[in-house]
Amino acid sequence: MRSLFYKSLVVILLAGFLVSCAGKDKPNYQYFPDMYKPVGYETYGEYDIFVNQQEAKLPVEGTVPRGWMPYDYPDTPEGRADAKANLENPLPRTEENLIEGKALYTIYCAVCHGDNGEGKGILVEREKILGVPSYDDAGRAITQGSVYHAMYYGLNTMGSYAVQTDEKERWQIAHYVMKLKNELEGGEEMAFEEVDEDAMPNKTSAGVMRAQQHMESNQATQPETSTTNN
Repeated sequence: MRSLFYKSLVVILLAGFLVSCAGKDKPNYQYFPDMYKPVGYETYGEYDIFVNQQEAKLPVEGTVPRGWMPYDYPDTPEGRADAKANLENPLPRTEENLIEGKALYTIYCAVCHGDNGEGKGILVEREKILGVPSYDDAGRAITQGSVYHAMYYGLNTMGSYAVQTDEKERWQIAHYVMKLKNELEGGEEMAFEEVDEDAMPNKTSAGVMRAQQHMESNQATQPETSTTNN
């Protein structure tokens, strides 16, 4: 009788111990935890599971990241001159695009170029950055293409804004920059373009065309490969 009592007491204590460790947020037992617990690989660590033991990989050649459109003008003096002469703004000059362009310009550009584009932003006034030209500088004779190219790659001490802004935002800024240039030169106010909103695509047609041309060009230059059945 006493033996049964001790056995029962042991069972009760064991059950109480198991119950006390239970929780609603975490199960008591985990089977195959590697199936749902990620392994924390360091970005530039070396691990045998990866090719060349390198965790950080470059994108597959020919792939296009989501939301990014290929830009065919290279970051060279020749590419910059080509963009300046031939690259046109695919966005219509509408009041909405100018309003958006002004807001983006105030965030990213005014700190150096100034609110009116004279090159006297707060960083220039504090002599943190020097030599920022005015938009009406005859020696530069900026165009919408050269403005976009400078935002995409950066120019001199100005860094690239290709990460902070997307294609549409850069073109909106370019519209506003040209507005400031026109005002500095004393030009007449440019009229807005009338646009059929229902007919406009979600993304700029020029960007889509460049993406298609880029992909077709890659396909045309890739060598043909033959497959055999093993």
